[in-house]
Amino acid sequence: MVTALADHLWWYDLTGVNATLVDDGGMLTLVDTGLPWHGNELIAGLSDAGYELRDLDRILLTHFDFDHVGGLTAFDGVDATIYVGKRDAPLVTGEQSPPLGNHKGAFQRLISPFLDAPDNEVVPLADGDTVGSFTVYHTPGHTPGHVCYVSETLSLGLLGDLVREDGGRFEPSPWLVSYDTDAVARSISDFAERAPDFEVAVPGHGVPFEKRGSERLDRLAATM
Repeated sequence: MVTALADHLWWYDLTGVNATLVDDGGMLTLVDTGLPWHGNELIAGLSDAGYELRDLDRILLTHFDFDHVGGLTAFDGVDATIYVGKRDAPLVTGEQSPPLGNHKGAFQRLISPFLDAPDNEVVPLADGDTVGSFTVYHTPGHTPGHVCYVSETLSLGLLGDLVREDGGRFEPSPWLVSYDTDAVARSISDFAERAPDFEVAVPGHGVPFEKRGSERLDRLAATM
């Protein structure tokens, strides 16, 4: 089941992790795909929003993590291109393995055998690239290739795990699940400074904000 946040925008609450469905000017876009067992729930959500599986045009990933790329293979055979930050793209395709020299990388390496590489084309993204109405912001720290997406047209910020909602406010991604928390702090400050204002803000975990999303991010950035 999906929850409408705004016109042409729906939120999947996948029991602890979020995904988002966006009709971006007629291009149906799924953002992140949850865990491997969320595939059927993601597909059912398309129907709840009034679409069919064949309507899906693209998948945007905020980063490579088991709980954000796990459902990708549910869309094998669907003509939907996958987009992801270029530092994380080789992990999504299986061309590279996560590094053992980092605490989070070692954990990712441990669980990677439980992930299958998607059949769909994977397009790497750099800072400043655009996909439809979305601008890509490279925000490393949680992972080296983490990106956020902002659509001025939709007044929407898709924040992945750069931050998480906790108690009605944003908190930075914590050490346990991040490659580098200093980089997380720098990315929050840089992103808040460079990104345009947006109303709706969807983090990877926690409850989305439907109003004043960028203002809430600015408050966190002021503490970095």
